[in-house]
Amino acid sequence: MTAFWCESLLIDGVHVAGVRLEVDPAGRITRVQVEPAKAADIRLRTVVPGFGNAHSHAFHRALRGQTHGDGGDFWLWRERMYRVAAQLDPSNYQALATAVFAEMLVSGYTAVGEFHYVHHRADGAPYEPAHAMELALAAAARAVGIRLVLLDTLYLTGGIGRELAPEQRAFSDGSAAGWLARWQSLRAQLAGDDLVTLGAALHSVRAVTPDAMREVLAGLPREVALHIHLSEQPLENRDCLAALGLTPTGLLESVGALAPRLSVVHATHLSDTDRALLGDAGVTVVMCPTTEADLGDGVGPAHALATAGSPIALGSDQNAVIDPFLEMRGLEMGERLVSKQRGRFAPAALLAAASTAGYASLGLGRHRLQPGDLCDLVEISTTGVRTVGSLAGQLPLTATASDVLRVFVGGRLVAECGQLIGGERPAALMTDALARACQSTTRVVQG
Repeated sequence: MTAFWCESLLIDGVHVAGVRLEVDPAGRITRVQVEPAKAADIRLRTVVPGFGNAHSHAFHRALRGQTHGDGGDFWLWRERMYRVAAQLDPSNYQALATAVFAEMLVSGYTAVGEFHYVHHRADGAPYEPAHAMELALAAAARAVGIRLVLLDTLYLTGGIGRELAPEQRAFSDGSAAGWLARWQSLRAQLAGDDLVTLGAALHSVRAVTPDAMREVLAGLPREVALHIHLSEQPLENRDCLAALGLTPTGLLESVGALAPRLSVVHATHLSDTDRALLGDAGVTVVMCPTTEADLGDGVGPAHALATAGSPIALGSDQNAVIDPFLEMRGLEMGERLVSKQRGRFAPAALLAAASTAGYASLGLGRHRLQPGDLCDLVEISTTGVRTVGSLAGQLPLTATASDVLRVFVGGRLVAECGQLIGGERPAALMTDALARACQSTTRVVQG
């Protein structure tokens, strides 16, 4: 048994002093008690639940610092993102993902949902051996010690009623049946892994037909977490209405997809009816504030969705920023800018979005630091220039990833003061990864 004694522990966002956590060999909490420390305890200061990154595209990290000064909109950015995808193979993607996951871990993310669709070679031919790209991501997560929920993604069309573009061929399995067969094979290969589990995703209503959605919903086990991009851009809404007479949310409702196991990502441009449908079904909404701001997507109706009944989770999406505190801050500040009111999301609600709701969205359980929960912890400095003087409960609005001291996954120390426990630094890993995976990215992006 391992035991931690926390000088201050935030449980459901509430500061509790002098809490002792006992953890079993499987990395789960067995006992939580306010009591004095014992001699063998690992002593921590201010502790929060580990953060769950509910939406990531690891390879987008290669575009950080490459596209921000070029103007344009989401669609122009997407063209450049496709060029980066074309550079990937299992070897260089593993190196890139290792660096990205390392940065996440030292920043306080203890779990990540990787929304993964670069399955095949650029011409659409499968890799040999099978699942090479997926297994590369799994190996990257194991190498750094982060929990990975691999959201293996169905991607069949280049838009509503449109064939795949050449640059999208690597994403497709040809049919929902083909994707399901590959998904089942991958699930068997990942079975029994303590850190890596398999989830699922429908890319979007642009990339998956209603019939394919129905086929996946019928063939996917009910306990598996399911994600989808939803209404990130007004064009998606217009195309869906023109072709099918429904909003994207209405389409999901029509095929029976709206349920508590579903998470919709972005949900930026919704009607009142859309919000009610999502809330009534208990669908989680994954907001990605730093990406939505960087790409000029708009500010989604997070507070209205939460009021309607949708849990709000957070993700880093394109990984132009990897910092759970900035995602929390972005969620609240976006609401303040739109509503002209402060305190739309209380600090405790922001912490829940970044931790508890993220884990639930990924199918990882409740993550409230209660008996039976995973012992995934983050220790935060309260004496640095950003946090000194902060009330513990208000750290979500003052701290940044730079204030993360120690990170534990399953009760095991995996990162400390900005580096992995083995001594690797994310910046060095990224330098090597970019040299290997994206040596021509700058040239390609700049055209």
